[in-house]
Amino acid sequence: MSGQSITDRITAAQHSVTGSAVSKTVCKATTHEIMGPKKKHLDYLIHCTNEMNVNIPQLADSLFERTTNTSWVVVFKSLITTHHLMVYGNERFIQYLASRNTLFNLSNFLDKSGLQGYDMSTFIRRYSRYLNEKAVSYRQVAFDFTKVKRGVDGVMRTMNTEKLLKTIPIIQNQMDALLDFNVNANELTNGVINAAFMLLFKDSIRLFAAYNEGIINLLEKYFDMKKVQCKEGLDIYKKFLTRMTRISEFLKVAEQVGIDRGDIPDLSQAPSSLLDALEQHLASLEGKKVKDSTAASRASTLSNAVSSLANTGMSFTKVDEREKQAALEEEQARLKALKEQRLKELSKRPSFATTDTSPVSTTAACISTAPAIDLFSTPSCSNGALKMESDLFNLQTNFHSSMQPGPSVATAWGDSFGQPSMVQHLPNELIINVRIFIFGDIHWNQPGEKKLTGGMNWQPKTAPSTTWNPVSMPPQMPSMSMMTQPTMMYTQPVMRPSNPFGSVSSAQPSAASSPSSQSPLRAPGQDPFAQLSLKDFL
Repeated sequence: MSGQSITDRITAAQHSVTGSAVSKTVCKATTHEIMGPKKKHLDYLIHCTNEMNVNIPQLADSLFERTTNTSWVVVFKSLITTHHLMVYGNERFIQYLASRNTLFNLSNFLDKSGLQGYDMSTFIRRYSRYLNEKAVSYRQVAFDFTKVKRGVDGVMRTMNTEKLLKTIPIIQNQMDALLDFNVNANELTNGVINAAFMLLFKDSIRLFAAYNEGIINLLEKYFDMKKVQCKEGLDIYKKFLTRMTRISEFLKVAEQVGIDRGDIPDLSQAPSSLLDALEQHLASLEGKKVKDSTAASRASTLSNAVSSLANTGMSFTKVDEREKQAALEEEQARLKALKEQRLKELSKRPSFATTDTSPVSTTAACISTAPAIDLFSTPSCSNGALKMESDLFNLQTNFHSSMQPGPSVATAWGDSFGQPSMVQHLPNELIINVRIFIFGDIHWNQPGEKKLTGGMNWQPKTAPSTTWNPVSMPPQMPSMSMMTQPTMMYTQPVMRPSNPFGSVSSAQPSAASSPSSQSPLRAPGQDPFAQLSLKDFL
């Protein structure tokens, strides 16, 4: 059966409705297609194991549920996906599998749908047994043998005698479960079983490398062990020789199916004289009569054996490093392809650059597209007529008298009213008006105004004195209404309403009208400002 079945599509759609992306991806990785799980689905599930908000038990249960399917394809691919996550996923995935009492119960699985189903069911039973043993091994030693640190300072080389004698049999059991897969080259006939074999091949290299280093550590300690420990150690070494023969046959299958010869390590057998030396040493501890052997000969035999096994370990390490380098190069190539694709997508997008003739060009002026002006922000750019100042003491309002030109108010006032300036040359009434203009919050009292009547002997009187009590206030930012007015130019002193920025009513003097047209006639030769009434400025 090729292609996704209707059941696959319905199951994926159900998980899409429930919103479970993890379960949906598990279904897509374990479809009825006779091919290995797709890389994109495996990569996504690996990413999920690294996310803290992903429920690992739910992910594992989804895989276990797929193994209850009657199709050998779905079950086999579920085991492959689980194995892939145990090897390349976050460690908490295999930790969860190790914490479970039961994992895969497929010892009686059989797909009777066809001849191929019968054949593949055999390998499914063997494969599930290995995955169960891999999880049990992690539970016993709290680490994965295929990921353990190797070398002179590795875990298996630095382990003490007691722990070493308990750990090596655990490796042996896992190695036996792996080698029991027992597949021939002519049985690797489809993409599903081929994917499982590749994972087993990589596990065999790393697992045997750890196994080999444990044996080296055992041999280095053997002649210093107690009698009971030597007996256990000798039995372990004999089993190691048997498994070395079996792993050689497994690696030959890998070579036959097209795996590169450089990716297959060389196995160097220890000299047979080492086994004789180990047996004679145990016999001497048991009080049996043995051949006379000097310490020098035993040391030489042991050194040759350790050197041979060390070469085997180096061969496994080189293969492992080559695999890591290949994986790194593959990842770099994938990132490069993604980068190139991204650049192509960006190059296809329309350009938003403007020319000098464009109405939205920013080289000539700054045009704001906001629907309203922010009254409290400093404009980023402005031209002469639209410039607004938010600082009260930089307000550039100029008063020009028809009698005598004067400087701008901001210049004439000085800094904080403390420095002498041109303001002292202005009449008192104008000074009052300017101060009212700037602060807008002045308390002043004026006597009741008397109505002036004319006559033959009528003489203009001086304006009543005005007392004012400015409210003591520190320099502060002006009100919002004062900040929003542009610079205004006057050709002569003007009359301002009480609200300097409010609209001028019809009853008040116009800003363009002359002060002399709104005040009584004044005698010639007098100070023109002395006869002004305060009303003229209000």
